[in-house]
Amino acid sequence: MGKKKKNKNKKKKVNPKKERYAKFRKEKPATMNVTSPDLTSEQQKQKQEDESKIERFLRFNKNRPTKEIIERKMKSKR
Repeated sequence: MGKKKKNKNKKKKVNPKKERYAKFRKEKPATMNVTSPDLTSEQQKQKQEDESKIERFLRFNKNRPTKEIIERKMKSKR
């Protein structure tokens, strides 16, 4: 019971569905060239302020536990 030898010159089967819809597929570039626009000093200052506000919000605004959990904790402390 040996292995069958594969024919290397044999053509692969073509999926008809892939062939039909190939025209709708767009080639995507492998790398994206993203450049940020040059900001004026005012815009840079505004951006820095906005980022600091967001950072402060995320740092200090923790999600409070739900009302039921708070009530349960208060009962257990009595």
